[in-house]
Amino acid sequence: MGLLDGKQGLVIGIANERSYAFHMAKAIVEHGGSCAFTHLPGDKNRARTEKAVSKLGAGDPWLMPMDASRDDEISSVFVNYAEQHERLDFVIHSIAFAEREWLSQGKFIETPREAYLQAVNISAYTLLGVARAARPQMAKTGGSILAMSYYGAEKVVKGYNVMGVAKSALESTSRYLASELGVDGIRVNTVSGGYLKTLAASAVGGTDEIVKKNEEIAPLRRNVEGEDVGKTAVYLVSDLSSGVTAENIYVDCGVNAIGV
Repeated sequence: MGLLDGKQGLVIGIANERSYAFHMAKAIVEHGGSCAFTHLPGDKNRARTEKAVSKLGAGDPWLMPMDASRDDEISSVFVNYAEQHERLDFVIHSIAFAEREWLSQGKFIETPREAYLQAVNISAYTLLGVARAARPQMAKTGGSILAMSYYGAEKVVKGYNVMGVAKSALESTSRYLASELGVDGIRVNTVSGGYLKTLAASAVGGTDEIVKKNEEIAPLRRNVEGEDVGKTAVYLVSDLSSGVTAENIYVDCGVNAIGV
């Protein structure tokens, strides 16, 4: 018996095996859950996601392209999912974007309006769009929506810049969604994962310094691993967290608790 036996859901954001979304999907599958997946449009992006997903041992996976900046594509994914799946017990939202040019120390004040709005759109508004599209099917049985955040949403992390602003918006969005969707038995939470060397994280300047400092100051004296977040995702997707919503759960080896 697995903790997530019978649970079905959609994972958005697997770019490769280093992605937090990959580690969350891996843990969910290991505990008996069934995952469907989206990928960025284009053959290369599909191939990259397929390569990662093939290592999850999930059989013949359901994959569909989705440009999360377009509401019609988000809607199409969930309509197609509903046609082929009886349940939608969880949705993993693990997507974010900001132009690399503005993710370096001393560059935040130079961020142009277009880049600022794009970061908030892709990294935060998409959670609202995904929740809206997921609601009709998920409301039938209740479920869990989970999004990925980072400590730079509430404290200044040098170089994180506009992405920190976007993650702040993401966390606030999740709380407002939790308030409105609770009536349908839908829980919405964020996980604030520690620094992990992902495709997105590599765009942020000064990350080598972050890794070294975390190892020194974290109560666990190490950096977070992908499986740490994966295990937390299993908890938040499962019925063990039935009373947990509108929360931001830190999985960063305790770094957030340490002062100067």
